[in-house]
Amino acid sequence: MLLHLDPRSSTPIWEQIIHQIKELILKKILLPGDKLASVRELSSSLVINPNTVSKAYQELERQGIIETLRGKGTFVAECIVPKADEQKVEALKQSLKQLVIEALYLGIDRTEFIKMAEHYLDELGGST
Repeated sequence: MLLHLDPRSSTPIWEQIIHQIKELILKKILLPGDKLASVRELSSSLVINPNTVSKAYQELERQGIIETLRGKGTFVAECIVPKADEQKVEALKQSLKQLVIEALYLGIDRTEFIKMAEHYLDELGGST
């Protein structure tokens, strides 16, 4: 599993792990049923505390994205059912608003901003 962490990012390491695993699943690099590295293996390869990986895995499991089978390991869930979490939807709206503000201050017009968003939706398999 190819994860690239940025220790200088304001995003906590465990959240970076979550975002990157979700991205790998959306890009179909990780498929349903694929086995993930164990907490110990991933923490060793990333040179981070195992508790950090454990926290990321626990959150991914809570979201139904991965599942841990005792004695067998951790796997990408066979059936990932997207579910709306009102708090996360509201946070997403606020993040999007901030992106629009930044884009406008950078001189990126509406058409270019929408093209950028569509590019990532296409790249990550977002349906229209």
